[in-house]
Amino acid sequence: MEAELVALATAGATALVQQMATDGWVRVRDRVVAFFADRGPASPEGIEADLETTRAELTTAQRDGDEETAEDLRAEWRNRLRRTLRADPEAAAELRALVDELSPPKTLPAQQVRDVHNTISGNARVVGAAVQSGTIGELRIGGQD
Repeated sequence: MEAELVALATAGATALVQQMATDGWVRVRDRVVAFFADRGPASPEGIEADLETTRAELTTAQRDGDEETAEDLRAEWRNRLRRTLRADPEAAAELRALVDELSPPKTLPAQQVRDVHNTISGNARVVGAAVQSGTIGELRIGGQD
């Protein structure tokens, strides 16, 4: 059970910190404030202040390329979520639903299937790579465009 709570807390913290850098942050913040306010002594205002402080620190860390601070912030919220889940195991279902809502869809986009017919012919000798494909977004061979 502990491993499940840790995994859920980790997923929650990751989704939360990722959402801090999005346009939908205010909605997410309000949902997270409600989650914590329903389960502990912290006031909604205090929780909101903690989240906004984390967001400001994350914004600075991302601007400065400071991945260590970003990871520290994820760990801080992972620990807070884990403590909340330990104190109130019933909260796991609500956190799981929130994580599912915040996480990007796990389904892959439909792939297009095409018939591709490529021919290399003639007397010229091909030197280098010959790539056959229906669609290539970007291709670099040997460090050259």
